[in-house]
Amino acid sequence: MAIALIAPGIYRIESVLGPRPFAQYLLWGGPEVGSRALLVDTGVVGTPDEAIVPALREIGLDPTALDWVLLSHADVDHVGGNAAMRAVAPRALFAAHALDAFWIGSCDRILAERYGWYAAHGPDADYDDATKTWLRDALGPAVPLDLHLSGGERFRLGPTLTVDLLHLPGHSPGHIGLWDAASRTAIITDAALGSGLLDHAGTVIHPPPYFDAAAYEGSIARLRTLAPALLLTAHYAPFEGAAVGEFLDRGAAFVARARAAVGAALSEGEVTLGGLLGRLGPALGPFTSMPNELAGPIRAHLRELVAAGRAEEIAGTPPAWRRIGA
Repeated sequence: MAIALIAPGIYRIESVLGPRPFAQYLLWGGPEVGSRALLVDTGVVGTPDEAIVPALREIGLDPTALDWVLLSHADVDHVGGNAAMRAVAPRALFAAHALDAFWIGSCDRILAERYGWYAAHGPDADYDDATKTWLRDALGPAVPLDLHLSGGERFRLGPTLTVDLLHLPGHSPGHIGLWDAASRTAIITDAALGSGLLDHAGTVIHPPPYFDAAAYEGSIARLRTLAPALLLTAHYAPFEGAAVGEFLDRGAAFVARARAAVGAALSEGEVTLGGLLGRLGPALGPFTSMPNELAGPIRAHLRELVAAGRAEEIAGTPPAWRRIGA
């Protein structure tokens, strides 16, 4: 566990998530009277006790003084510690975007809908049993949300620390981030994922899961327009200066590669998600961590083709897709 001040009022809390780096963020106006404290994400079920709470105490912030716990999106590794944080920060308001709230507020729904949809596409597209067990175990009890957000809200945390809420969909419908205009810092957690998630040696091991390609590209474009001096994510080291644009470019380039690969595969005949994972995974990756999550981008691009009238989905077990026209 480590905590570091990386911009005025913005702390990065680092730990590990299996083979990958892991981070949450604390925004704190400081010990002055009238300052407020906001935590971004709670990690998995053990992260609060193992990393977040010790980090807060290290800098002199009692967890009971937290004002807000902001949940960037409905993934197990971002909301799994909600119950543990509620226990140590009982007065904090838990907040998330309204479009992800129905998952964050229900363990059954997040497991069935966010992670369970792969099973309908056959065993080649589903998580293995060990991963399913990990997803269940990493998700602590659900905590009711106090606030449903929409984007554009402003949090005043101290005399010199004010941040704006960004709606950055694509990875999830209600993915949100924060923008500190004073330091030109964007906290985006998983809103952009380059060409994939990295292990501790910097090697891509995990596909970049997005589920709405146009929304994901739109979020990358919005971040480019903001031109952050510092870009902060959940699974990469901080990006500064020119590295910010390079990271966003890698994310956009991956979408273009995946879109082209899906279109080319569909031109060769009827396809299933499981079949496409086997064909496209090695070229777009290879991925050794949860490789089935490449099914999210693949399905997103198949849906683009269906919406454009260039393909149709064929009902079945599992479903399939075929091209329409030339």
